[in-house]
Parts: sequence; structure tokens; C-alpha cells
Amino acid sequence: MTGHLTDAQRDARDLAREFAGGEIAPHAADWNARVHVPLDLLRRMGDLGLLTPTIPEEYGGPGLDATSLCLIVEEIARADAGVAVAVAVQNGLVGAPLLRAGTEEQKRRWLPGLASGRMMGCYALTEPDAGSDTAALSTRARPDGDGWRITGAKQWISNGGFADLFVVFARTGEEGARGVSAFITPHAEGLEAGAEIPKMGLHTSSTVGLSFDEVPVAGDAMLGAEGEGLKLALATLDGGRITIAAQACGIAQASLDLAVRYASDRDAFGGPIARFQGVQFPIADVAAQLDAARLLTLHAAGLRDAGQPHGAAGAKAKLFASSVAVRAADVAVQTLGGYGYSAEYDAERLYRDAKITEIYEGTSQIQRLVIARDLLGDAAR
Repeated sequence: MTGHLTDAQRDARDLAREFAGGEIAPHAADWNARVHVPLDLLRRMGDLGLLTPTIPEEYGGPGLDATSLCLIVEEIARADAGVAVAVAVQNGLVGAPLLRAGTEEQKRRWLPGLASGRMMGCYALTEPDAGSDTAALSTRARPDGDGWRITGAKQWISNGGFADLFVVFARTGEEGARGVSAFITPHAEGLEAGAEIPKMGLHTSSTVGLSFDEVPVAGDAMLGAEGEGLKLALATLDGGRITIAAQACGIAQASLDLAVRYASDRDAFGGPIARFQGVQFPIADVAAQLDAARLLTLHAAGLRDAGQPHGAAGAKAKLFASSVAVRAADVAVQTLGGYGYSAEYDAERLYRDAKITEIYEGTSQIQRLVIARDLLGDAAR
């Protein structure tokens, strides 16, 4: 399945697998039980080039491609899906728009810190009343001398509880999509992170609301042209969805591993339960579906690496891989029976973690819209 990978891509996958198996997996249950975000671990990942692998070497990163990023995220998510969130955000939602739209000065100022893990970033787009309807956002940036003042509120911001750098989308002009601009700014007076939002899963990931009260932003902090912010936001999500598909594959692989191991070891009715077709068939279905999900994900990443359009391919990968993650986690719980419902095993954590992949960075319904409009064009609008 991965025979087409380059040596660099295999090396990235193998390094991530070794690190995740030795440094994440043994602690994942404890971290999740304590709702602990392992910041020190994230910074160590920066030292190894695992935190922001797609940042080019000239800006302090490893200079790897989107395929390598997906392989890394899958291995990290296989050990702990919440830790993988920080990697996905740091790369796809902070580093990527900065590389796409940032000035050379902005790149040299911010990317080395992101690459090393000395600086953690977040992506502030979603608002309490603007989720899938991104054009309805109401956070506003008003001119103030040579800079801007941002006022408003953001919601469901991953990495927001510990972020040093913020990619913020705010309205600088008319209502609708054309009036939104993007900014990149460090923490400043008037910017406050709310309490951690209690979540069903991803307990090793920070998720908060952000409030902006006349937050001063420098005049050179705008990312791209004024009024082009929503276009940048949507282009960023096109790539970010591929990374979430990789996260879903990691959750599905962990679920499959657990189901196979338990079915092989658990004795009932005179032997291992793995000999029963009622146990075998759901596991077999998940294995086939996971292979398909991984291929869709690597295909979308390959298109991105080749500089080709990848919006629809990423939507297909995320739509399918997220459904496989949910199905695989369900199979793991069912295979383990009562133990699957107990926190004694990882199955219940995988079950809780899997669901979010069908929701964030565009719900499954939004992915279907993206795919349908790619196929049907104006007739679908």
C-alpha cells in the first residue's frame, strides 16, 4: 500500500511511529483521564521535526511534504488523537496560511518559532454564530492609526488555551464573504482565552473560546490582501481536511489493532472469540474500509504536493475516513463487549475521539456539499 512512498516519507513515518509508541502511547490513558495537554511533549516534537514538518528548511523546518505530514499525523493519532490535533493545527491551520499568503518578513518572523515549538499557534475563524456559515462572522477589525483594533468573540479554537500566535479572521469591510480579512498576531492586551471547554473526547487537546476587546494589531499583520481573508480561510481548510482524514485513519488503525488483539486473546466457549464469524466479519470490513480511507487520504495529499487542485479530493478523504474512524471505534467497543464500555481499555476513548472527525474542519454534510459542487458546478448552488 505504501510502496510508492519516498525514502524521506518512510523515514518521517517511521520516526513518528517510534516516537508515538515510546513517548505518547504509554501515557495517553493517564493524560486523557487528567485532561492534560502535554506541552513539553509538543516542544520535544518540535526538536525532532514532527510538530511542523511542512515548514521549509529556510524557515527552520524539515521541509517535508503534505504526504509526510499525513503519515506523521496518522501515527501520532494512532497513539493519541488529541496530541495529533496540535500537530494538525500548527501545520495546516497556522503554518500553511502563513506560507501561502504571508510576506517574506512575516514568514521569517514567525515560522522558525512555529517549527521549533517555541511558539504555538491557533486558527481563530469559528464564532458562536458562525460555524459552517463562515461568511456570517461578526468579529470586526477597525482601522486605528497605522494598525487595527479587533473586537469580537471566537469559539471552538483548538490550541487556543496555550497559543502564542493567532491567525484571526475579522470583518474589515462590507457584510458577506468579501468583507473579511486575515491577520496574524501575537498575544496582545485585550485578547483573552476562556476556560477549557469540556468535551466528549480529545482530552489532550486544548479547546477554548477567545474574546477580543479592542485588541491592537500592527499594520503589517494582515495576511494577504484586505477583503481576501475568507478565500484564504477556505483554501486553508481544503488542505487541513486532508490532515483530519489522516487523524481519522490513525484512530481507525488503533481501533482495529485493539479489536484484533482482544479477539485473538479472549477465550470463550472453548477457544478464542476470533474463530467466530460474528467477530471476524466486522473486523474484516473495517480493515478493508481503512485501506480505502488511507488511499483516499494519500491521494489527496499527493495532489496537494503536486500543486494540483485538491479541494474535492480532500473532502472525499475526510468524509470517508471520518466515517471509517467512527465505525472502527464502534467495532472495537463491540468486540470487547463490557470491557469496551469500561475505561479500563482504550476502546471507549477511541469511540469518543472518533466522532469529532465527522464534525470539525467542516462537517460531513459540508464535505458532501464540496463534492457535489465540484461535480455539478453551478447547478448545485
